[in-house]
Amino acid sequence: MSEYSIVVSGLTKKFGDFVAVNSVSFRVGKGEIFGFLGANGAGKSTTIRMLCGLLAPTSGEATVGGFPVGDQPEKVKERIGYMSQKFSLYEDLTVMENIRFFGGIYGLSRSRIRTRLPWILDMAGLRGREDTLTRELAGGWKQRLALGCALLHEPEIVFLDEPTGGVDPVSRRRFWDLIYDLSVKKVTVFVTTHYLDEAEYCHRIMLMDAGEIIAGGSPRELKDKYELTTLEDVFIRLIEEKIQSGQNHAEKNRQGR
Repeated sequence: MSEYSIVVSGLTKKFGDFVAVNSVSFRVGKGEIFGFLGANGAGKSTTIRMLCGLLAPTSGEATVGGFPVGDQPEKVKERIGYMSQKFSLYEDLTVMENIRFFGGIYGLSRSRIRTRLPWILDMAGLRGREDTLTRELAGGWKQRLALGCALLHEPEIVFLDEPTGGVDPVSRRRFWDLIYDLSVKKVTVFVTTHYLDEAEYCHRIMLMDAGEIIAGGSPRELKDKYELTTLEDVFIRLIEEKIQSGQNHAEKNRQGR
């Protein structure tokens, strides 16, 4: 049995002439908190949608939970939980109705949903708010409810796409405590974010820019390699080096004409 939950090799996605993801390769260990970082538009969400079986790759290979995303996307979907940027919730449904709806999507029986319900309500801090409309909830509550819905079927891998966008710092910290709890239980967590301070919470990270991976490793390894104190400084250094390399390449081409 493989020690990796996710194996990606040369994964590419093109939309016409635009290359959104350009031949990315990496592996994610079981129970690892893996961070995929970069600015908005870097290709993070496109990558995660391919890994979830929601978007077909143009080329390359990816295996998630032991199944290839290109050939067996439905098998992949059975083994993962997915929380999108907008928390995936229906604003005009109550807390309880959202939980039941997502339980139905994951094919859970009513008895199984009832069994999982206390955990979700306690984790999200929503005891006594079962009949509250979701749109009336504060951002942190919506966030934890969305996570609970993504974990209803107890998946072995959970994908979190920009899960802390639009919530306050305290809610962000509490959310990461929940992520740590998942990792302790051997759930693999793949999280995309543009908050570089959050990367410090990950076991390992990949930095992405313009559809390409420009660096990877643990937060400590990256800071030590570049002799810098923050990941933000590391990211800026890497972007500057990429720009300089592109300028040097362009200059060589001009001289060679």
